Amino acid sequence: MKSSLQDQVAVIIGASSGMGRATAIALAKSGALVTAAARRTERLDSLRTELVDQKISLDTFTVDVTKPQSICDLIDHVIHIRGRIDLLVYATGTNIPERGLKVLTADTWQMMLETNLTGAFHATQAVLPSMRKQQNGLIVYLSTAAVQFPDVSGVAYQASKHGLSGLAHGTRAEGKKSGIRTTVIFPGLCRTEILAKRPVPTPDDVLQHALEPQDVADAVLFVAQLPPRAVVTEMQLWPSRL
Repeated sequence: MKSSLQDQVAVIIGASSGMGRATAIALAKSGALVTAAARRTERLDSLRTELVDQKISLDTFTVDVTKPQSICDLIDHVIHIRGRIDLLVYATGTNIPERGLKVLTADTWQMMLETNLTGAFHATQAVLPSMRKQQNGLIVYLSTAAVQFPDVSGVAYQASKHGLSGLAHGTRAEGKKSGIRTTVIFPGLCRTEILAKRPVPTPDDVLQHALEPQDVADAVLFVAQLPPRAVVTEMQLWPSRL
């Protein structure tokens, strides 16, 4: 059976590791025409080589989400070679060990917002003209369960992820008559590189029950395969035993 994602044009920003990488692979395996974008070129090269060995192809593009022109260059590149963009996934996210208010600096606050939120804004604004023109498009933002249940992941991290919800829902409200859909996915604890930035390591007995990046990728696939008449505006994804 032909996948509903066959030949759909997808851009994944933050595809060099974790949830973004797993999502790029899952979409490519489902037949989508994927452009995997991230800052770390060597990671993207490794991803492409890995998939070539499996006879799966995807394009890569080096992007710095803290530079608006870099994001515009990415979107322009994909539209130039593909003619359109059907799906944009913003999977970029970071955190820092020095996350408490007593040690958080103005520079660090700004960096967190630029990476986790402002980059998503620029990506959204860059892709919308193409989606409006084709009267269809889905944007998926990967957030965090800390939005619903505040924790000690840091005020900069939580503020930036809360902002993603406003960006997503506002974009959908403005664009729904043009066929624009948005989804925010809120994963709970997931085994990704960002855990290494915690000030205190996550205990092994907790990690063994954490989500895997593939779980989040599967959630993105589910949302992306819905018909254009349907949209999941928010999705919470929790480890079943935590």
